Amino acid sequence: MNSSVKVSSDDSFFRLVNSPVRFRLFLLQKLPAAYFSGLKLLKISGTDCEVTIPFKWFTQNPFRSTYFACLSMAAEMSTGLLAMSNVYNRSPKVSMLVVAIEGKFYKKAVGVTQFVCKEGDLIRDTVQKAIDLSEAQSIKVLSSGYAENGEIVAEFWITWSFKARR
Repeated sequence: MNSSVKVSSDDSFFRLVNSPVRFRLFLLQKLPAAYFSGLKLLKISGTDCEVTIPFKWFTQNPFRSTYFACLSMAAEMSTGLLAMSNVYNRSPKVSMLVVAIEGKFYKKAVGVTQFVCKEGDLIRDTVQKAIDLSEAQSIKVLSSGYAENGEIVAEFWITWSFKARR
């Protein structure tokens, strides 16, 4: 992760994930596949998140493009960081879990692919609803992957479930 990450909130979660050392250590400890794949956080705010995944030896498939599982991992991370930002240090605690994933592929990913999720407001509202109603709530969010030239490579719909722990 580079040190030019843009922060648009002074919330403690955003400061934590925008620390290059802490974020890389988190990946190494909790998500080693993301660490070794070269996944990077470009930007995060309360409303959107952008991450990249490179095409390299570790992420390749036999067809000389980025393996779909690596693309999926980056898409999930762009939604998951937004979800984590809404459950971090929450009282009551809120659990989160991916319950479904769908993907659509448009082009071969042969360079750096940037995944963008702009559904932070919907995620925040769903987490709040899970707390208010004291029952699990699900939301299906979109993460779109773009090639370096701006062309769409893939889209993933990640369904998250949130449940307040009482």
